[in-house]
Amino acid sequence: MLYDCRSPADRDRGIAAAIEAVKNGELVVLPTDTVYGIGADAFTPYAVKALLDAKGGRPAPPPVLIGSRHTLDGLVFSLPRAARDLVEAFWPGALTIVVEHSPSLRWDLGETSGTVAVRMPLHPVALEVLRETGPMAVASANKAGQPAATTAEAARDQLAYSVRAYLEAGPAVDPVPSTIVDLTGEVPQLVRPGAIGLEKLRDVVPDIVESRVA
Repeated sequence: MLYDCRSPADRDRGIAAAIEAVKNGELVVLPTDTVYGIGADAFTPYAVKALLDAKGGRPAPPPVLIGSRHTLDGLVFSLPRAARDLVEAFWPGALTIVVEHSPSLRWDLGETSGTVAVRMPLHPVALEVLRETGPMAVASANKAGQPAATTAEAARDQLAYSVRAYLEAGPAVDPVPSTIVDLTGEVPQLVRPGAIGLEKLRDVVPDIVESRVA
């Protein structure tokens, strides 16, 4: 089912349907501040598997989206100072940070070596859903090898009936992927350039370096 969130009534119905779907272990497509994402409850292993199956190919472990900065404290054992500074500067926004997650978390995102890529997106629809569902595993809403979807309708063309609810909010305003910074080592590393440039990152964390691994 596709809901046009540009209509107030349809937005309310769509957000309610998406929240219910996620809580039932089903998949949803929702807008973010980059491209559209396909999401599932991060703590429901079969839902995460369904997400990866829907994308096809051999997708990497999905990042996790959260609806509040405070949620981050519940996911990590100890958050580096550089991570806190970057979050303070760029969240909500197009910055994904890779941190060591708490060993007590009962989730299965794939082979992550105890780390998680996490982001708080700057989009009102996504945040409204995430604040009710809690952390969601979210990947770009497209089949492996296909272009990332910049509308929910484009995502539906690729993912069809594998998704319970599609939330349409119009074309993605800035479909540049999020910047990814790895904060699990001694020195912060930029592992994927994206919407936030290296210079802006260094304004906050001066010792950040570019990763040598492509």
